[in-house]
Amino acid sequence: MNTLITGYNDESKRILTEALRKRNHFFVVTKPSEDALNLLDEKNFSLIILSDYSEDAIHFCRQIRAKEHGRKYTIYSVIRDDEVEFLYRLLDADIDQYMVESLFDEQRLDVRLSFAEKLARNKEGQFLIEQKLRESEARARSILRTTVDAIITIDNRGSVRTFNKAAENLFQFNSSEVIGKNVSMLMPQPYRREHDDYLENYHKTGSRKIIGIGREVTGRRKDGSTFPMYLAVSEVNVNGQRLYTGIIRDITEQRRLEQEVLRISEHERHRIGQDLHDGLGQMLTGISLINKNIAETLKEEDHPLAGEVEDITKLVKEADEYARGLSRNLIPVELDRSGLQAALERLASNAEKLFSIECRLSNILDLHFDDPTSLSHLFRIAQEATSNAVKHGNASQVNISMEADDTRLVLKIEDNGSGFSKEWDKQKGLGVRIMQFRSRLIGANLEISTSGMGGAAIVVTLLKVGSAYKIVD
Repeated sequence: MNTLITGYNDESKRILTEALRKRNHFFVVTKPSEDALNLLDEKNFSLIILSDYSEDAIHFCRQIRAKEHGRKYTIYSVIRDDEVEFLYRLLDADIDQYMVESLFDEQRLDVRLSFAEKLARNKEGQFLIEQKLRESEARARSILRTTVDAIITIDNRGSVRTFNKAAENLFQFNSSEVIGKNVSMLMPQPYRREHDDYLENYHKTGSRKIIGIGREVTGRRKDGSTFPMYLAVSEVNVNGQRLYTGIIRDITEQRRLEQEVLRISEHERHRIGQDLHDGLGQMLTGISLINKNIAETLKEEDHPLAGEVEDITKLVKEADEYARGLSRNLIPVELDRSGLQAALERLASNAEKLFSIECRLSNILDLHFDDPTSLSHLFRIAQEATSNAVKHGNASQVNISMEADDTRLVLKIEDNGSGFSKEWDKQKGLGVRIMQFRSRLIGANLEISTSGMGGAAIVVTLLKVGSAYKIVD
C-alpha cells in the first residue's frame, strides 16, 4: 500500500516509518505543504497519516478534501493525550480516524495500522465504484440529451422520472412541466383514463400489452394535437423499484407516405371497379340484349343455331354479373348510397351463405369520412376478421358491432371460435398484419383479445380528436 506520512514530529515519523516498513508499505515522509499535496496524484497514495497535530496539518486535511477526488483518501491522525481537546478540529477537517494511544506500544500500533489499511482499501474501492457510477450516469445523461428519439422514464405509479430534450421537442412540453406528473398527460382520451388501470392490472397479473413489445400508439402534444408514434417500453428493477423506459419515435411522416401510397392504390382500385361497372358491365349488358334479340329472331325462324345463340346470351349475362361482382368487391362501400352499412350487411349475408355461419350486425353507424378510402379500410378489416374467424378459428357465430361517444369510435368483430394462441403476437399472419396496417392508415388502434363469446375479438378504436369522420343521423 502507498502511504504518505506528513508532520513535524521526527520521533513520531520514525516510529511510523519502521511500523509501515514491517507491513511492506511504500511510503514517503514529508511536511504538510503544497509540495506534499502535489505528491498525492503522482504517487497514487491510499493512506495519509498525520504524525502530529498542527495548524498546518488541519489546513493540509482541508486542502486534500477540496481536491476533485479528495474523498478517496483515508486520513489518520496521531495526537497526544494532552491534545485531545483539539480532536474536534481534526474531525471538522474531515479525518477518518485518529490514534490517541502511545506510539511506543508496538503491538497496538500494528493493530491500528491493520485497521487503517482495511479502511483505505474499502474506501478506495467504494470511490472507484462511485466514480464508475458517476461516469455511467454522465454517459446516460449525455445519451438522453443527444439522442434523436424521445426517451421517457416512469415509475410504477406512472409518474414521469426523466424526460429528455427530444421528448420536449416532440410533445412541446418542458421537462419541468412533465417530471413528477402522470405520463397519461401525454395521451389523448380515452387512453389517458385507461393508462393507470393498465399499470395496476399489469402489477397484479403480470399480463403485458406493450412492455417488451414495440407497437404504434397515439400521442398528445401540449397544444392538444395528436400524432402517431412508435413506442418501445422496457422494464428495469432499480434498488427494488420498478421503472419503465419508453423510447418514442414520431411516425407522422411515415404514416403520411403510407396513406398516400394506399390512397393511390385505392384510387386505382376504384377506377378499375368503376370501369368494370360502367364500362365493361354496360358493354356486356348491351351485347346480352343484342344477342337476346338475335336469339329470339333465329328461334322464330326455326334456325338451327338459335339454341347456341341463346346459350351465348346466357354466358354473356353470367359474364356481366361476374364483372359487376368484381366491381362490388373492388369498391364495396362507394357503390351504395348507404355506404358502410350496406357493405357490412352484404358482408354478413355473403358470410352466412358461403360459410354457413350466423353473422349478426349490431348498431352499425352511418359514417362519413373526408377521405372515402377510410370507409373501405374499416370494411376490409371487418371482412378479414370475419374470414379469419371461420378459416382459422372454426367459428360458427360472428358479431360485428359499433359504438361511439364524444371521444372515440369503436368497431368490434367477435366470434365463438378457438381464438388466437398466446404467441399470436410473435406469429402474426399476413391477415393480422394487413388489418393492423389498415387501422394505422386511418389513425386507429387495433387490439386483439378474447371475446365474451369465447373466441377472438378484433377491436378497432378511432379517436374523435384529429379524425375526419362524422356520424350521419
